[in-house]
Amino acid sequence: MSTRIVWLRRDFRLHDNPALLHAASRSERLLVLYIHAPDEEAPWAPGAASQWWLHQSLTRLTEQLEQAGSRLIIRHGPSLQALQACLDETDAKSVCWNRLYEPAIRERDRHIKQVLREAGIEVRSFNAALLTEPWTVQTKSGGPYRVFTPFWRAIRPTLDALEPCPTPTLPAAPRLRSDSLASLQLLPRSGWADGFTQHWTPGATGARRRLSNFLADQLERYDTGRDIPSEDLTSSLSPHLHFGEIGPREILQATRQARGDEGGSRRASNAEKFLSEVGWREFAHHLLFHYPETTERALNPRFRSFTWDGDPAQRRAWQRGQTGIPIVDAGMRQLWQTGWMHNRVRMIVGSLLTKNLRHHWMDGARWFWDTLVDADLANNTLGWQWIAGCGADAAPYFRIFNPVSQGEKFDAGGHYVRRFVPELAKLPDRHIHAPWAAPMEILHDAGLRLGRDYPEPIVDLKASRQAALDAYATIKG
Repeated sequence: MSTRIVWLRRDFRLHDNPALLHAASRSERLLVLYIHAPDEEAPWAPGAASQWWLHQSLTRLTEQLEQAGSRLIIRHGPSLQALQACLDETDAKSVCWNRLYEPAIRERDRHIKQVLREAGIEVRSFNAALLTEPWTVQTKSGGPYRVFTPFWRAIRPTLDALEPCPTPTLPAAPRLRSDSLASLQLLPRSGWADGFTQHWTPGATGARRRLSNFLADQLERYDTGRDIPSEDLTSSLSPHLHFGEIGPREILQATRQARGDEGGSRRASNAEKFLSEVGWREFAHHLLFHYPETTERALNPRFRSFTWDGDPAQRRAWQRGQTGIPIVDAGMRQLWQTGWMHNRVRMIVGSLLTKNLRHHWMDGARWFWDTLVDADLANNTLGWQWIAGCGADAAPYFRIFNPVSQGEKFDAGGHYVRRFVPELAKLPDRHIHAPWAAPMEILHDAGLRLGRDYPEPIVDLKASRQAALDAYATIKG
C-alpha cells in the first residue's frame, strides 16, 4: 500500500494546497506531518505572538483534517531526523512540501532534499505562498527589482490567469504516534496573549470569513479608509497569509469576483489598490530571496557606517506606549493588547524610533517580531528598512513623520487615541495629539496632569528632527 508524506510548515489549509493535492492524489495512505523545529529558523525563530497564533492554527488544522477523515501527526525536530523516522515507520518513499523563502529555511530544505534523494526518496516541493516565484521576475538588465512600482507593473499582467487548486479528497492516515500540541509549549505563560482571542479567529475558516467580509463590506471605502486607524477598513489578512491559512491565489480570485466587470468603477479601483498591497508582500519576498543579508544589515551600503545612538530608556518607553506622544503610544498599546498595529501607525511609530530617537531599525524589527501575530521576516525587514530610509524603495532619509500632524490628519477626531490611551479621553480634539501644548485650564478640565497621569514627551520633536537630518546628511553622499 503506497504511503506518502506531506510536510506542512506554514501552509495550514486544505484548499489551494498544491503539495497536499499532489500527495493525496498519488497515495493510498497519506501522512500529514508537522515538525516543530523553531531553532532551525534562527536567528529569527518565531516570536511570542507568532507562537500563540501557531498554537491556534494547528488546533484548527487538526479539526479540519479530522473532519476530512485524516489526522495531523506532530513531531519535534530536528526536521531531517523526524522525516527519516516517519519514512522508516511508514515505509513511505515520497515526501513533498510547499516552499518557504526565508534564508535559514531555504538552506535547511536544500540540505534535507539532498539527503533524502541520496537515500532514494522522491522529494517534491511546490509554490503555495506566493503569486510569483522570486527567481522568475527580473528587470530588463537581468537583475532583481529594488523598486516596487516597476516590479508590480511587471507581474500584474501575469496574475489574472492564476487560479487556486482544488481541495483534495484525503486518503486514510497511517496509524502513527503523534506528539501532543501542548508539548510544543507555544502559549505564553504570563497570559499576555489571552486577549488576542477577542480580535482574531486563526485558522482557514477564519481567514476565508475575514476575506469575504472585507470584500463585501469594506472594499467600497478602502481607498480613503485604509489610512484611518480608528476604522476597520483594512483586510487584516496578514497573519492568515503568513501561516498559510489562506493563499494569495484565493485572495486574487475572490477579489476579481468582487470587483465586478466595471473596470472604471470605484469598487474596481479599490480592488486594484488592495491587490497592489498583496503585491507589496510579493515584493518583500522578492527582495528577501535576492538580498538575504538584509535581515541583519541595511540594503543601502551607506547606512552600514551610520551611527545609531538611541537611549535604551527611551526605547523602553516606546515599547510600553509611554512616549508622551499620543498616536505613538496608541499604536504601541494596540500592538501589546491585540498583537497587531494599523499600517499607517506602524510607519509613524517606526519613524519616531529610527529618526527622532535614532535607534537602529533592528531594535524595532526585533520588537515587532516578538509582538506581532503577523510577524513575517520578508515584510518586517522591508517595512523597517523602508521607514529607516536604508532599504529598497525606501522613504527618503529626510522623510521624518511628524506624529502630531499625522495624528491630526488620520485620527482627526481622536477616536484611535482615546481607545488605546484612555488617560487622554477628556481632552478636546484640537489638543489630543499634542497635550503638552494645551493650556493649563484645558488640562485641568480633562483631569490630566502631565508627568503624572500621562508622560511628558520623551523627545523634542523639532530638535530631534533636525538632529536626525544632520546625522543623515553625513552619509547621503
